[in-house]
Amino acid sequence: MKKVLAALPNYSKYCSAAKKFLQENGCEVIENETGGPLSFDQMKEYAGDIDAAVAGVEIWDGKIFNLAPKLKVISRFGVGVDNFDLAEAKKRGIVCTNCPGLNSVSVAEHALMLILNLLRECPQLNEDTHRGHWRRLMVTELRGKTVGLLGFGAVAKNLAARLKGFECTVLGYDKFPDEAAAEKLGVEMCSLEETLEKSDILSIHVPALPETYHFISKETLALCKNGVYIVNTSRGTNADEKAVYEALRSGKIAGYGSDVFEFEPVTADYELFRCPNYICTPHTAAESYENYYNTGMKTAQAILDVLNGNQDPWHKLV
Repeated sequence: MKKVLAALPNYSKYCSAAKKFLQENGCEVIENETGGPLSFDQMKEYAGDIDAAVAGVEIWDGKIFNLAPKLKVISRFGVGVDNFDLAEAKKRGIVCTNCPGLNSVSVAEHALMLILNLLRECPQLNEDTHRGHWRRLMVTELRGKTVGLLGFGAVAKNLAARLKGFECTVLGYDKFPDEAAAEKLGVEMCSLEETLEKSDILSIHVPALPETYHFISKETLALCKNGVYIVNTSRGTNADEKAVYEALRSGKIAGYGSDVFEFEPVTADYELFRCPNYICTPHTAAESYENYYNTGMKTAQAILDVLNGNQDPWHKLV
């Protein structure tokens, strides 16, 4: 019987169909019961016995590979693989896969939710009302605003489709622009500078790469409108949080909403918590029942493909 480590928490609860599918195909599923990402010390307890893994955000590198001689496939439960050492995996013949596009609806809806909450200050009003404060507030409508999408992959495309219902002008920047999709969705593809300069709202969707580290920085913020709103559902390292903090305090950024952080999990002394115009969620944008079912089944199938001798599973990376 092959052993599969389900490294993301709550696998039985939210991926019961995928777990059953693996078990019916001769796999024993070992679950992460810690409630959070596995540390190296926690992973090394399982590493020696596992043939495969459903990966969350824990680190997969040479250090753990040294302890996992049987490991043949790591299937990322999501899109980003910045926690994988792909070169080291390739050297050792470990197949890595991910699931591009599957979580895009859930993340796009979350990005839209953050935008609306920033404009209407719903979290702050909810808290005030719970305390018995009947506060009056004038808000900014989303209708008619210019929204810039930094990165134009699956999530950004889904968000663009939803923004059209708010009569927004949608701009897009991408290093490799999909002009056909942009035309279909009514998105105007622009340079980075033009997108930053014209947008009332920016939504970050670039991958975590060395070239996108601190994509939002003191320099890029200087090009933005005063009072811009920014949402980040991509990766925490794509925004320089120190620069964001200073811009929130000065009013350059009217509001910042994030689902991601440079260092996760954050603690109560996190600097941005001092800003009343900051709202956040704890990296949960992709966590919908629908996404967990679809991604659970895809990651399970990719694992079975490799374990059964198919070395070219769905969206193989290495």
